[in-house]
Amino acid sequence: MARTKLNVTGMTCNHCTHAVKTALEGVAGVRSARVDLDAGTAIVDYDDSVAELQAMGTAVAEAGYQAEVAG
Repeated sequence: MARTKLNVTGMTCNHCTHAVKTALEGVAGVRSARVDLDAGTAIVDYDDSVAELQAMGTAVAEAGYQAEVAG
C-alpha cells in the first residue's frame, strides 16, 4: 500500500471535490481518496503494484481538473 499527495487545480466547490474523488477512486488499485477543496489537494491511498500515478492524473484530467504529485 502506498500514499501520495496530489495538488489539484480547477476545483471551486464541493461538487468539484466529489468529481475528483470519484475519478480517483475509479482508477484500478486506488483504495481511497480524500480531497480537500481549501488546500487544493487529494491524498490517495493505493496499491502501487496496480495503480499508476499517470493513470490518476489522467482520470482527474478527464473529470475536468488538473493534478500533479505534490513536491
